[in-house]
Amino acid sequence: MSAADVVGPDRVPPPEEQGLPSGLSGLWARAWLNLRTGNLGPFPIIVGLVIVILLFKFTATNFFTAVNFVNLINESAGTAMLAFGVVFVLLLGEIDLSIGYLAGIGALVVAELQLPGSGHQLNGLLAMLIAVAVCASIGALQGSIVAFVGVPSFVVTLGGFLIWQGVILNTLEQRGTIIIQDRWINYTDSYGFSHLGGWIVAAVITALYPLSVVYRRVAARGTQIARVNVYAFLLRTLSIGIAAFGVVEISDHARVIATTLGVQLSGVIVIFFFILLTFLAKWTTFGRHVYAVGGNAEAARRAGINVKRIKVLVFAISGATAGIGGIIFASQVNSVALTFPPGNLLLNAIASAVIGGVSLFGGRGEVRGALLGAVLIGTLQNGLNTLNVSNGWIYIITGLVLLGAVTLDTIAVRLQARSGR
Repeated sequence: MSAADVVGPDRVPPPEEQGLPSGLSGLWARAWLNLRTGNLGPFPIIVGLVIVILLFKFTATNFFTAVNFVNLINESAGTAMLAFGVVFVLLLGEIDLSIGYLAGIGALVVAELQLPGSGHQLNGLLAMLIAVAVCASIGALQGSIVAFVGVPSFVVTLGGFLIWQGVILNTLEQRGTIIIQDRWINYTDSYGFSHLGGWIVAAVITALYPLSVVYRRVAARGTQIARVNVYAFLLRTLSIGIAAFGVVEISDHARVIATTLGVQLSGVIVIFFFILLTFLAKWTTFGRHVYAVGGNAEAARRAGINVKRIKVLVFAISGATAGIGGIIFASQVNSVALTFPPGNLLLNAIASAVIGGVSLFGGRGEVRGALLGAVLIGTLQNGLNTLNVSNGWIYIITGLVLLGAVTLDTIAVRLQARSGR
C-alpha cells in the first residue's frame, strides 16, 4: 500500500509542510490558519451545540437532567442512522428522497417477520438482518437506475418516496397496526447496559482513536502522513475519553431514577456505525473513490474509477442505514402503524448532514458532521418540546438553524477558495 492509498479525504498536512512550526506552537499556528482560511471543520456546530445546551439549561426546567439526556440519545439515534447514509449520497452530489419511507419499509418487514402465528415467524436478529438487506437492495435498485439509465437521483428517489409510501399504506390499511413482540428487536431502543458494561463500551471507544493512529503510522510508515502531532493526539484521546466516560456516568445516574435506563444500546449502535462508516469513508479505496466521484465524476472516470458501481453501492448504503434507523424508530413504540415513519424524518436526516457541513454539491463532508448535526437537531427539538413550544415554531427554528449552517458553510468555502486551500 502506497502513501497515497492511506490519505484521507480531509487529510491535513503536518505543520512542516505548511511552513508552520512543529510541536505545541505548530498546533496553535495551524488552528489560527484554519480559522483565517475558513477551514473550520466541526468547530461551528460544536459551538452551536454548546450554546443550545446552555440556553435550555437556564430556560427549560427538566432539560438538564440525566433521564432527559438518555431520552435524547434514543430520540436522536434513528435520525443519525439515516443521516449517515445521506452523507455518502451527498458526497456524490446526489440526493435520496426515499429514505424516510425506506425506513418505514425496514420497520414493516421486521415487524411482519417477527409476527407470532404468521407462519413465517423468525428470530428477531434474523428478521432485522433481512429487513436491512431488503432496504439495501431497494437502495441499490434505485442507484442502478441513476447510474445505468441516467435518470436524475431527485426523480428516481422521489418516485421511491411515493412508491414505498404507497406500499406501507396499502399494507397497514389492510392489516392495521403490527405489534412488535420480539425482545431482540425492542432491545434496539430499550436495552440499557449494566454499569460494568457501560464502562467497557467507553473503554473500547476511547481506545479506538489511538489504534487508528497506530494503523495510520504502520500503513504509511516512512512518509510525512505517518507523522503525528503529539499534543493534538493527546488532546483528542483525552477528549474522546472524557466524552465516552462522561456519557456512561450520566446514563448510570439516570438508572438511579429509572432502573431501565443506563447506557443505551441504540446509542452504541449509532457509535458502532459511525466508526465503521468513518473508516469506510476515510481509510478505504471505496471511500476515496466516493470523494473523487463527488469532486469531479468525469475526472474520476478517466482515472479508472468505476463511477456507476460507486453510485450503486452508495445508494445501497443509504438504503441499509435507513432500514436500521427504521427498526430503531419502530422499537421505540414497539409497533408499526399508519403514522410511521414520522413526517419530519426525511427532512431531519438531510438537515443533520447539511448542518454538519456536508456539501450539497458533492466531494466535501464527513460522517462525524452528520452525527453532530443529528445531535444538534435532536437537542434543539427536545429542548423546545420541554418548553412546550408548538410544532410550528419547532419547524421554523430548525429551518433557521439549517439556513444559518448553510450560509456559514458557503462563507467558509469562499474563504478557502480565496486562500487557495
